[in-house]
Amino acid sequence: MGTLTYAGAGCHDPLQLRADVGEFFRNLRTALGDDPLPYVWVPEWHKSGHGLHVHFAVGKYIKRSVIEQAWGHGFVHIKLMGDLRAGAGVVEEARKAAGYVSKYVAKTFADPDARVLGLHRYDVGQGFQPEKVHLWAPSSQGLLDAASDALGSMPQRVWHSGDSDDWEGPPALWAQWGGR
Repeated sequence: MGTLTYAGAGCHDPLQLRADVGEFFRNLRTALGDDPLPYVWVPEWHKSGHGLHVHFAVGKYIKRSVIEQAWGHGFVHIKLMGDLRAGAGVVEEARKAAGYVSKYVAKTFADPDARVLGLHRYDVGQGFQPEKVHLWAPSSQGLLDAASDALGSMPQRVWHSGDSDDWEGPPALWAQWGGR
């Protein structure tokens, strides 16, 4: 897991960021032998006004020098998933990485100025899109119960548009699952 930050004045153009991130992952894949590479990334605005940066997770260990060379626009920060239990498997590692990245996706729900309309809040490597699971229930709570049954645990966080005084869209529900 890591963060990609621009040097200098930063990047303030969400479309340029997406072009640069696309180039980064193409460069990374090439450096690793052109094999399919599972990854997910989320853009985030710097609190300081420096522009955009990217949080990402990849499906395997990659040397920092390879990541730095593939990025080439500034700084790379790598975060070790250090709080996994001994013997944690691939699913547990993936859940931990998803939790790390999803907290940045969640920020765009909480801060409407952080979201750019018409652009995805996150993106994943080609061929690694999450599988759609269709659930139906007559109520929000029923839907959370059905999703919890399907995922085998209760959500860690839940957001409902009805709890937001300034929500102007149709009713919406967002939940985040994690853990083992």
